[in-house]
Amino acid sequence: MNKLIINSYDDFEKMIGQKLGESDYVELSQDRINLFADATLDHQWIHVDTEKAKVESPFHSTIAHGYLTLSMLPYLWDQIIEVNNLKMMINYGIDKMKYGQAVLSGQSIRLVASLQSLQNLRGVAKAEIKFSIEIKDQPKKAVEGIAIFLYYFN
Repeated sequence: MNKLIINSYDDFEKMIGQKLGESDYVELSQDRINLFADATLDHQWIHVDTEKAKVESPFHSTIAHGYLTLSMLPYLWDQIIEVNNLKMMINYGIDKMKYGQAVLSGQSIRLVASLQSLQNLRGVAKAEIKFSIEIKDQPKKAVEGIAIFLYYFN
């Protein structure tokens, strides 16, 4: 799917209720998981001890941190949409977020997003993006929620 180009509030408004796109898949390798553990100081064995996880984990594998999976949102979002003519964009929050299934080390994820709502707040576009992070070849989603961004158009 081609990247969606948004140049104005009016462009965005036309997309309310529609699917904005889906990203490519990206692998959450054990190396990426270990780097995230180092960055966040979260070295729980379920994430970093591959031998113990094979034996003691109900997944028989290490799993990605939930926040690692969620932190891939900006990278994956950038593959779906390009918003031009901005002074700035701010991450405003996430509503109704829930984890549905653990991402095993080596599995790949992608983002699927739609524009749930758009409000004009005195010239600032408040976009509520319904998102799901899917796991390749798995029926359950890894994470779902509503990401809220503030777009300050020129």
